[in-house]
Amino acid sequence: MSDTKWRDHDMHEELSIEHHDPLIRLLHVVIRFCVKLLALLMVVVILLGVADVCYVMYTRLMAPPVLLLDVGDIFKIFGAFMVVLIAIEIFINIRLYLGSSTLPIKLVIGTALMAIARKVIVLDLENTTSIYVFAIAAVVLALGVAYWLVGKTSRIMMQAVPPADDD
Repeated sequence: MSDTKWRDHDMHEELSIEHHDPLIRLLHVVIRFCVKLLALLMVVVILLGVADVCYVMYTRLMAPPVLLLDVGDIFKIFGAFMVVLIAIEIFINIRLYLGSSTLPIKLVIGTALMAIARKVIVLDLENTTSIYVFAIAAVVLALGVAYWLVGKTSRIMMQAVPPADDD
């Protein structure tokens, strides 16, 4: 079996291009194409995001006083950086989705943690209600616990798998 044929068969059995129904096969091909298109569009978003980081840094550094940043400027730059990093994480999620038969749950949770961390970094506490801060804290706590549990579960499962015999 050719390498490409094996990858297509192994990748996401729920989107098999060997399904018995021709309509379902066609729909699976369309969905796979759409996921690849999303990956391409995410690369465009990443490039535009990097350009935005450069623009934000330039405008902040050129505003009086020139070449000096205040705390607000730094937070705006951090926010722009985090958006690009989140886009990169989403691209990695898409690429892993395309290249494997499993959904990388830990990476998805990690991406969500990065997104909520960005929200925390750029949060304006002077104009934010306390209930909103508590809600963000609850989301951070829930995602942190989920990330820890997924990591702990995967370590336990790795220890439970017996080593392969080379005989």
